[in-house]
Amino acid sequence: MVILLHGYGSNGDDLIGLVPYWRNALPDTVFLSPNAPQPCPGAPGGRQWWPLTSFSPEARAAGVREAAPALNAYIDAQLAAHGLTEDRLALAGFSQGTMVALHVGPRRARLAGIIGYSGMLADPDDLAAAPHGRPPVLLVHGDADPVVPFAAMHQAEAALGSLGFEVTSHVSHGLQHSIDEAGLRLGGQFLTRVLA
Repeated sequence: MVILLHGYGSNGDDLIGLVPYWRNALPDTVFLSPNAPQPCPGAPGGRQWWPLTSFSPEARAAGVREAAPALNAYIDAQLAAHGLTEDRLALAGFSQGTMVALHVGPRRARLAGIIGYSGMLADPDDLAAAPHGRPPVLLVHGDADPVVPFAAMHQAEAALGSLGFEVTSHVSHGLQHSIDEAGLRLGGQFLTRVLA
């Protein structure tokens, strides 16, 4: 199972568009792309994992902690519905969805892997103290991203690496806040490996 977690102001219909790129390599995999739990003000049809009233480190940490219970409940329900164990699940997030994935995934016992596109570690200080598994992580970020600073990828890579996570990263040169062909290809290769 791969659960796709969209960014702020988007919805589940957005990232489900990634599935055709990965479907052939993962024919026996169920792909799910839920809506974030809250409507997003000013974005008709858009959803948010938490309100972005502030982008301060404290607000990001509080927000991702607020979002975690809803995602954990969704994960538990979907694993049960499909008769799968946690080691058969990977999370793939974009932007705010990456922040939620990098918060929830390491705090679960034995996730197969996490892909983070154009995101960041929103609550790095709590990660060392939290009981966690260490799923492999792929981070992909454009170095021209005007929304989430490119430096956030290296910060997440260093923080996760210092805790013993296997982290692979890729810089998409000239890419803004998006996912490019290289990122899709690497994501497919990563999922094929961790779900094999």
